Amino acid sequence: MNGFSDNARGVGLMIGAMAGFTLGDACIKAIGEAMPLSQLLVLRGTLASLFIALLAWRMGALRRDVPRQDWGLMLLRGLAEAASAFFFLTALRHMPLANVTALLQMAPLTVTLGSALVFQEPVGWRRWLAIGVGFVGMLLIVRPGTEGFNMYSVFALVTVAAVTVRDLVTRRMSRAVPSLMVTLSSAVIVVLLAGIWSLGQDWVVLDRRLGLLLLGATMFVIAGYCCSVMVMRVGDVGFVAPFRYTGLVWALVLGLVIFGDWPHPLTLLGAGIIVATGIFTLWRELQLARLQAKTRRM
Repeated sequence: MNGFSDNARGVGLMIGAMAGFTLGDACIKAIGEAMPLSQLLVLRGTLASLFIALLAWRMGALRRDVPRQDWGLMLLRGLAEAASAFFFLTALRHMPLANVTALLQMAPLTVTLGSALVFQEPVGWRRWLAIGVGFVGMLLIVRPGTEGFNMYSVFALVTVAAVTVRDLVTRRMSRAVPSLMVTLSSAVIVVLLAGIWSLGQDWVVLDRRLGLLLLGATMFVIAGYCCSVMVMRVGDVGFVAPFRYTGLVWALVLGLVIFGDWPHPLTLLGAGIIVATGIFTLWRELQLARLQAKTRRM
């Protein structure tokens, strides 16, 4: 019974994390081009970094005895995070919220693909098939050659590539590095790069609307981080992980209610394909991990 309650809490936290991140994205989309992207990244990132630093300090996650190679990996991860932030937020300003969010659901598939190609990790025919079908879903969303396909569609795809690099780098880090320290280092790198970028731009004075939207974007992201940290401490990963795709449901609802956007039927079909193949891939990787653990114990 306790296991079920832990899983229930884990599911609630995962749904909360996805809601927080998606609500934050909605706030940023509502800001639009009224604020330079560099200014937005600096202000939001500074507040979020301070919170993450406080949380990491309280949980004893700030360490100096990190292996030298992990410092280099954290730098590389931060650069990938900065690239994903730039391309994602630029695409978000010009594309429906649900479309961008749906494309980001490709990440579990592309990470599996990257692990096979870069690290030669074994991938069976079932997961190769899931990856192939998932890419068909991606093509249904972006629909190359149609009027809906433009530069910002490419930016969304570049975001997926940057997120894939970020997650692959994270997999190469040793377990000696606390996850909160990794998150903090990436957040600080994004702020520093955005600050350098902003030197050549004029910042705007925040009126009440912009201030509230920026505050909302920051608070929702912080809430998402909190839920993400807590979800790792309760419930079974295999049971909870598929609920990461509830972010797409939030994006569909918010896109319709706030921006009046509803995806093309082919986009919905493509998103459904990506979610289905992504869940299968997560499930299959969990099954293989359990099998390997069982084999080691024997």
